[in-house]
Amino acid sequence: MQKKNRCGWCTADTIYIDYHDKEWGRPLHDDRLLFEFLVLEGAQAGLSWITVLKKRENFRRAFDNFDAVKVARYNDKKIKELLDNPGIIRNRLKIASAISNAKAFLAVQKEFGTFDKYIWQFVEGKPIKNHIPHYKKLPAKTEISDAMSKDLKKRGFNFVGSTICYAFMQATGMVNDHTTDCFCY
Repeated sequence: MQKKNRCGWCTADTIYIDYHDKEWGRPLHDDRLLFEFLVLEGAQAGLSWITVLKKRENFRRAFDNFDAVKVARYNDKKIKELLDNPGIIRNRLKIASAISNAKAFLAVQKEFGTFDKYIWQFVEGKPIKNHIPHYKKLPAKTEISDAMSKDLKKRGFNFVGSTICYAFMQATGMVNDHTTDCFCY
């Protein structure tokens, strides 16, 4: 059996391989999953993505499967429960951000009908396909992620700097950054 050639950042860890092969760079239009990635990308700030992926199922359980309506209603008791949960990233600011982002997310849904409709406008509704030969040449941010970050912040979102927005765009397939030698390209 011939080994598949993957992007250079994809380690031999099966969690990374599954994520790379089945999710990363694939267009995503489900509001619940878009909210999940928004929270997870914010939680990842300052950490490695593999750390987040390994805790993803715990995050799903802890955050009511990323139901934005439920997360928006979290109170001090729930925040304490989350801070005591060793299965997630226990950072008070990131947890508070998930709650405030849920409220902002719901406001965007109300204004645009879906978060999907709002977020995909930044790429005119279709994925950008880059032609990058090596993963070390991937940008950390772009003018589009700058604009997305600025607009999200204006709408009350936190942990949505341009680099986080670009990672979100990659994760949700708004941009396809699989390298030209990758079988997913």
